[in-house]
This record gives sequence, C-alpha cells and structure tokens, in this order.
Amino acid sequence: MSAQPRQSAPDLNRRQLLGAAVASLFLGVVPTALAAPAASVVAVRVWPAQAYTRVTIESTVPLTFSQFTLKNPERLVVDMEGVDLNNELQSLATKVGSDDPFIQALRAARNKPGVVRLVLDLKSVVSPQVFTLPPVGEYKHRLVIDLYPDGQADPLLAFLGDKESALSPLEHPGPGKPVESKPVVPEESTDRSKLKIDRLTTIVLDPGHGGEDPGAIGASGSYEKNVVLAIARRLKQELEQDPNVRVVMTRDGDYFVPLGMRVRKARAVKADLFVSIHADAFVRPDASGSSVFALSEKGASSTTAKWLADNQNKADLIGGVKFDTKDKYLAHTLMDLTQTATISDSLKLAKSMLAELGGINRLHKNNVEQAGFAVLKAPDIPSILVETAFISNPQEEKKLLDEDYQQKMAQALMKGIRKYLGKHPAAAGTKIAMR
Repeated sequence: MSAQPRQSAPDLNRRQLLGAAVASLFLGVVPTALAAPAASVVAVRVWPAQAYTRVTIESTVPLTFSQFTLKNPERLVVDMEGVDLNNELQSLATKVGSDDPFIQALRAARNKPGVVRLVLDLKSVVSPQVFTLPPVGEYKHRLVIDLYPDGQADPLLAFLGDKESALSPLEHPGPGKPVESKPVVPEESTDRSKLKIDRLTTIVLDPGHGGEDPGAIGASGSYEKNVVLAIARRLKQELEQDPNVRVVMTRDGDYFVPLGMRVRKARAVKADLFVSIHADAFVRPDASGSSVFALSEKGASSTTAKWLADNQNKADLIGGVKFDTKDKYLAHTLMDLTQTATISDSLKLAKSMLAELGGINRLHKNNVEQAGFAVLKAPDIPSILVETAFISNPQEEKKLLDEDYQQKMAQALMKGIRKYLGKHPAAAGTKIAMR
C-alpha cells in the first residue's frame, strides 16, 4: 500500500478553520429548527358586566404581549407576539355586544410578521389589567384583559356611604379594582337608601362561580354558575318582602368574583349573614341530595366534605386571578374566640336551613357538615355554604333546571334564614375591625 501524502501545517489550519465555520453555521441553524412551536389561539371569550369586562385569549403556549393606550378616542392596544392571525382571533369582533359597558368595538389584525395586534375601542376611560394564566382544568394558557371603570367607587360602598371607602376601597386581589355588578338599590317601593342601616338585617347571597369559572357541569351540559344565580335571584326576591331585610349579591351576572373578594364584600356591608349557594358535582354520578356546610377549624367532617371544599377552593385558579397580593382578611380568619363564636352561629343557621331543605329534597347527610371552604372565612359573620343538589346527578340536574323547583328551593332557603333570625336576631354594631 502506498503511503498517503502528509498534510502541511497550513493545510491543517485551513481545514480546522473550515470545520469550525461549518460547525458554527450548523449550530446557528439547529436552534431555529428546534425552536418552540408558534402559539395557536384555540378560543376567545368576552365576559361583559357592569363591574368589569374580561377578554380571554386561550392558546396552546404562553403568549408574550405588550400594551399601551391611546387617547381621543380612548383605545387599548395589545400586541401579541409569536402568534398568527386565525379565525378565532378574527371572531373577536363578533363577540362584543352593543350593551357592553366598556368596549365599543374590538378588532384583531396582523401588525407585522409574527405579531397580532388587538385594538379595543373603548366607551370611556378604563383601568386595564393585562396578564397571563397557566393551564388549569380544561383551560390551556390564557391571556386575560380586564377592563375596570376608572376611578369609580365600589357601588356597595357608595350605597352604604361608608366613610372608610376613601381610605380602603374594595380591591380585586390581583388587578386591584372594584368588582360589583351594579348598585344594589332594590327595585321596590321601599327606598332602602333612606332607612337607617342599623334597622336593617343585611344578608349577603353568594352565587358560586361565574364567568370563566362555570362550576360543575351537568350530564346535559348545564352549568352550575347559571343554576345557582337563578336560585339566588329568587331567594333575594323572597327575602326582600320583609322591609327590614336588605339583600346584597356578590355577583348578579355572569362574571367571575374571586373567593377572597366575596368575603370582603360581605364585611364591607357589615353583613349579618352570608349564604353561598352551589350545585356541585361528585366523582360518582349517583351522589344526590342537599347539604349544608359550615367552616371547620380542625378538618373536614367527611371525605365528601373534604373533596367538595378542595374543589371549591380551586375556583380562583379556574376563574383566573392574578395573584400578586395576599388577602389580608383571609389571613386573619382564625381569630380564636371570635371565629369560634361565629362558627357556632353558623352551625345554628345551617341546622335551620337543613331542616327546610329536607322538605323539598332528600338530604345527602342528615347533619350539618364542616370543611375548610375559603369563602366561609369571614371571622365575624355567620356563614354557610348550601349544596342545593348534585348537578352531576341526571335526576337532580333536571330538577335544578326546572323553574318551579328553583322557586321551591328559594322558598326553603328563605324559611331557613327567617327561622334562624327569629331565634337569633342580628345585633347591630357588633362587627370587628380588620386591619
């Protein structure tokens, strides 16, 4: 075999340099080939309400965005990077109704390659909050645009004329703006705004879930959030037949209210009672019956109670809250004697309610249950959570959707409340101050 010719040093250097250049070129190409896939928008939703309007962009991967506002006329512009304009984004224009309190029109267009621009034409000056949420439940990544009224006091505090509202307004746990559907002046002949507050028994009704958070979903596709709102509205009408009772709703529309905000609203109006209304689901479709829950300091009274509490306490994740502050009220919930006395009163209210519910539906359990529901943690307000029925049970779902049954449920809840108040009248001026 003949010997191969030896390469000179200059030849080696040239080959090494060429190899390094090729490697560099290759390395420069590979990251592009392996780059993360572009985001694909799979759903868009608009939730209008007097309290705030929410726009949600759901995508397969997180969206990078920037925002700015324009004047004369008022507009909010949101640029989304790494996403292409598709039918879902283009459909946003059709999802804004003429009755939306904040959005005049909404349009999406390709601003430049890889960037889609959303332009929201606004009806007035707003305080926008734009943030992203990670996947949870059935939702993928979400870009959320919340539009709050600018500089508007919470209607609850405006109605009360609360002198402290200027110092400590009700704030959304994340965006930090008021969340209330409308002024709560009842539509009746009695002008309750002229009545003395200490003459009224204030009852806060809390229809669970709302907006992005549908709650439990029945076998036929019905949403818990809609059923419980219908029952709460009926209950409000029943209770307000007594001129000495004032009823406040934590929500009176299809929008999301964080758990902590529900508690803070109840405390802001110095509520005497807090009743959270639900129609939940369970892992077994044959689970049935009505239940009433009070807060527990020690642990859930049953496996079902723990399961329900764990699922209800995830509502903020489903509904979509930008968590950047801690709720100071929930941080002070277990306040020894005050909390113990409140739980005792809550149990009495729950027993009165359970007795009435047994007259229109079978009871899931014959006794009041207890668990760590976050929404029941007002330290100085007797609070209960009513599971009207299991919407996951096809037979009970059918009843819950029936208007006559909704009215019967509302009347039973009203009787339970009145029975409790008859034995334990609300005392004015006993609410503690929270710092």
